[in-house]
Amino acid sequence: MEISASASLTSSGLVPRLLPLLYPHALTTSVKPLLSSSSSIGLISSQRRIIIAPSLCLADQSAFTGVSVVDSDPIDAVKRKAMDIAPALKGASIFLVGINNPIKANAGKLLAEALRYYYFDSDNLITEAAGGNVSAQALKEADEKAFLESETEVLKQLSSMGRLVVCAGDGAVQSVKNLSLLRHGISIWIDVPLDIAAKGDDDSFNSESSRELFDTLKASYEKSRKGYETADASISLDKIATKLEFEDLEAVTSEDIALEVLKEIEKLTRVKKMMEEASRPF
Repeated sequence: MEISASASLTSSGLVPRLLPLLYPHALTTSVKPLLSSSSSIGLISSQRRIIIAPSLCLADQSAFTGVSVVDSDPIDAVKRKAMDIAPALKGASIFLVGINNPIKANAGKLLAEALRYYYFDSDNLITEAAGGNVSAQALKEADEKAFLESETEVLKQLSSMGRLVVCAGDGAVQSVKNLSLLRHGISIWIDVPLDIAAKGDDDSFNSESSRELFDTLKASYEKSRKGYETADASISLDKIATKLEFEDLEAVTSEDIALEVLKEIEKLTRVKKMMEEASRPF
């Protein structure tokens, strides 16, 4: 498929100008990693400006409307844990790596809501910049190097900010440069079995599309596994199910996963604090 200049992230000059680019204040101020926040994030293409404005979390909606938002117990548990660790987290962004699937995305959105962070999917940002799924896929097939450069640029912009939960695509763990950008926050590997990830929102794994997706995910997993293993911590769907004594892995909820992520982050921040205290002079 032929790529037009407007569809290509590189030929349009979008890569070096991408997401001013995500963070408008970066144009006039120096942004410190892990400590910044934004209420409006823009994505610039050669033909139009796409403004991505994350919706307010439930807690912020309550503050603005004065209406109390009542959540179910599992969500309350996640929010309580999020409030407990927030001071130690100090606005550090969280990058969720692992094969793309609804389980990872739903857990990411729940974490963002509980922490009062903004949620982004790096692959979606690249797709928006390219002009849609068809154009993004066409670019990837026609010029893989340009596509990889766009992934790095998006990750670079995201990693320069704080208070984000980012579902990172496989490109985030397939180069040393990208892996170094993840060091600006906390990276968590959401380890979901391939057969469950391939099912997506379908009730059955027997569909032809699910089998094709399984093969695609398997190839991507084998290519990215070493990158996943460099994450600061890993959350396994299998281990959560065993811990909760679930016979069916699909009984594990987004709340269960989000809670385990927060517990791992709590451990990481505790260790970091201990190391900082140990390094102080007497």
